[in-house]
Amino acid sequence: MSSIFETKVESETLTSDELASITGCTRRHDQVAWLKSNGWVYHLKRNGEPVVGRLYARLKLAGVNPASFAPAAPWVPDFSKLS
Repeated sequence: MSSIFETKVESETLTSDELASITGCTRRHDQVAWLKSNGWVYHLKRNGEPVVGRLYARLKLAGVNPASFAPAAPWVPDFSKLS
């Protein structure tokens, strides 16, 4: 019995259909080429299938550069002033 309050839990990564929709390509090799040429961050499964994070894709499609959220350089404490 289905409830109107049930929600579909999405995976943290895009499905192959979603990736094909974004890239316009169904072949893995072509998807990887599109991702690379458009500056997307992705990982490859052992079988060569590209994996793209859902949040990353949402930010990219919204025109937000996800790299802008990363700090430019890690903070390191300055102990030189301690005696």
